[in-house]
Formats: sequence, C-alpha cells, structure tokens
Amino acid sequence: MAVPKRRTSRSRKGTRRSHHHVVAVQIQFCARCNEPVMPHRVCSNCGFYQGRDAIVVEDDKQGK
Repeated sequence: MAVPKRRTSRSRKGTRRSHHHVVAVQIQFCARCNEPVMPHRVCSNCGFYQGRDAIVVEDDKQGK
C-alpha cells in the first residue's frame, strides 16, 4: 500500500490547489434592452445577438 513518507507542507498543498478557486460568472448586458445576458449567447428577452435579430421573440403585449 502506498503511503506518503513525509507530510505535505502547507506551501506545497497551497501551490497545488492554486487553480481550484471559484470564478465569478461573467454577466454582460444586452445592447438593445439592457437585460443581463451570459456572454456569447442570444438575449432571451429580445433575441438580439451580434448586431442582428438571431431569433424572433413573440411578445405577449403585442398580441393583446
């Protein structure tokens, strides 16, 4: 059975774990409607992406 010969120091353990930190989710705002949108994704509110309408979103207010 493999057993470590020496205890792993705090420095060595911290160096190994230096890339395990939590990264905050990046949020951008839609250029047309200013709703929060994940980067590289179509706006779910208005369907706008990269300067054009990527999808046509039906609005409930227009139907009434």
